Amino acid sequence: MRPSGVVTLIEAVRPKQWTKNVLAFAALLFARRLADPNALAMAFVAFGSLCLAAGACYLVNDVADAERDRKHPEKAHRPVASGRLSPRTATIAAIVLMLLAAGCGFTVNYDLGICIAVYIVMTLAYTFTLKHVVILDVLTISLGFVLRAVAGALAIEVEISPWLLVCTFLLALFLAIAKRRGELQMLVMAEEHRETLGEYSQYLLDQMTGVVTSAAVMAYCLYTFSSRTIQEIGSTDLKYTIPFVIYGIFRYLYLVHKRGLGADPSQLLLRDKPLLASVILWAIVSGIIVYLPGAP
Repeated sequence: MRPSGVVTLIEAVRPKQWTKNVLAFAALLFARRLADPNALAMAFVAFGSLCLAAGACYLVNDVADAERDRKHPEKAHRPVASGRLSPRTATIAAIVLMLLAAGCGFTVNYDLGICIAVYIVMTLAYTFTLKHVVILDVLTISLGFVLRAVAGALAIEVEISPWLLVCTFLLALFLAIAKRRGELQMLVMAEEHRETLGEYSQYLLDQMTGVVTSAAVMAYCLYTFSSRTIQEIGSTDLKYTIPFVIYGIFRYLYLVHKRGLGADPSQLLLRDKPLLASVILWAIVSGIIVYLPGAP
């Protein structure tokens, strides 16, 4: 393949979207294993496997949605939709990446390999079926985030808190609903691009957002006050991270409703400095509390 073709292929697997896979390190952080070289290596393998799997699924999605993407103001520029990458090349690359992703997972342990395989199967089911089913589409996206967190826990062989899984699911659901709202705002005739978008309305999505936002904030608060959480980290200070979570969610809602953003959560996180700052501060404060109990 020519150098230009390699660059195009790299663009098609959307490395900018791989920021979602940092969830694989959540278990490493809260299990206090950051200083464990072996655990750190296994977490990176999990992260890499998820990136390979995600890249493969993006390629399959672009081949399947090429015609629809050509009607979209931004997606029309994607390599497959624009004709810069042939469907055949994209399909072959996707198969290779899927095999590599699952193979890397199985080199760590059986459970991680199965988790990566489940992630691939679920994402493919989303591409071909579930994204066309109203409500199930956003639920599937959210479960994908949960699998990322689970993969990180399986890689280092620790039990992940049920509360953390619930919080991950609700936060991901919040982002998925916001993404649908952003897509509706971007498309004048949403039905012409994806039938499912025509089943949503901004009012419906706003109602769903209100429910999920309340649930996510409450779940995280309960997580920080949970006796199991306090016992695991040896401190009650995790409650001091609640303001960062609330600010981050409210900032995101502001960007979606007042700035018309939200169609691309990954890029929005990287581009909006206040939002990015809240995430970084949450991570820093959480790290201090988890690794230095008694130092809020």
